[in-house]
Amino acid sequence: MVATLRLDGRVCIITAPTNPSCLNSGIGLETALVFAQEGAHVVCADINQQAAERAVELIKTQVSDSKEALAVVVDCGKEQQIKDMVSKAVEKFGRLDVIFGGRGTLADFFVNILSCIPLLYLLLAPASSALPSPPSDSNNAGIMHPADDHALNTEERIWDLTMTINLKGVWWGCKYAIEAMRKNPGGSKGSIINTASFVALMGAATPQIAYTASKGAVLAMTRELAMVHAREGIRLNNLCPGPLQTELLMSFLDTPEKKERRMVHIPMGRFGEAIEQAKAALFLASDDSSFITGTDFKVDGGIHACYVTPNGEQSLAPPKNVAPRA
Repeated sequence: MVATLRLDGRVCIITAPTNPSCLNSGIGLETALVFAQEGAHVVCADINQQAAERAVELIKTQVSDSKEALAVVVDCGKEQQIKDMVSKAVEKFGRLDVIFGGRGTLADFFVNILSCIPLLYLLLAPASSALPSPPSDSNNAGIMHPADDHALNTEERIWDLTMTINLKGVWWGCKYAIEAMRKNPGGSKGSIINTASFVALMGAATPQIAYTASKGAVLAMTRELAMVHAREGIRLNNLCPGPLQTELLMSFLDTPEKKERRMVHIPMGRFGEAIEQAKAALFLASDDSSFITGTDFKVDGGIHACYVTPNGEQSLAPPKNVAPRA
């Protein structure tokens, strides 16, 4: 029996598929490869043109018999560019079936800013500096500003910046994706996957008030949109990742004590892998989840349900599409 490809011929936008300096990390890149393996036309949208084109090239070289992919440059902190991103996907492939933002964690964000000088300048600008329009590499971007603290210390400009990238960009992505999905040949149908975070579901002793509030707002907005558009065949769900194994996070957790301080909260005894988020996104994108909408899909190793972690060996990590560098 020949296996059926789960996304055969579908058109899927993935924002922030990779960045040039960190090809072996990121939810977006793993998802782009997984979706391509399942037969999708993948639209790789990134603020960095080289990154978007590199993702398309990786699809061509790593996925045998892959369908045509498209690289699109987009700053998801700007509404018109998000609208144009969706339009380009529809003009090229004739429809839109899935939109998914590849970032939602602090670790992924800091990996990205190392190769995004305009955003790095924005984050490190003095408090008196005028804030330009914030660039963002994902319609579901998950920035946490270094000055994001508790309610008494966080400045209004930091709050506003975080909401623009973390919340407005998601709203715009949903808005224009829904418009396109309503016009799909054969009738209205589609899946929108918004990346939130496990911190939207539980409190953290490390203050990050704007980030946490923005991600909580993403959860609420997605649920409401899911109800409004359920009878149109358009499903919306939240993906809530836990902490991921990235080069930058591991370089920060450079002692056993630092690792244990965080690992003690993860029942499965290890950090997550981007491929695990990609497989969760595949489930939500495909017809396997055809009766699922308005959910908060938690892929966090059990953090949200944890009181005391169990003893024993850690769980095994799955194989990755993108091999770690030597």
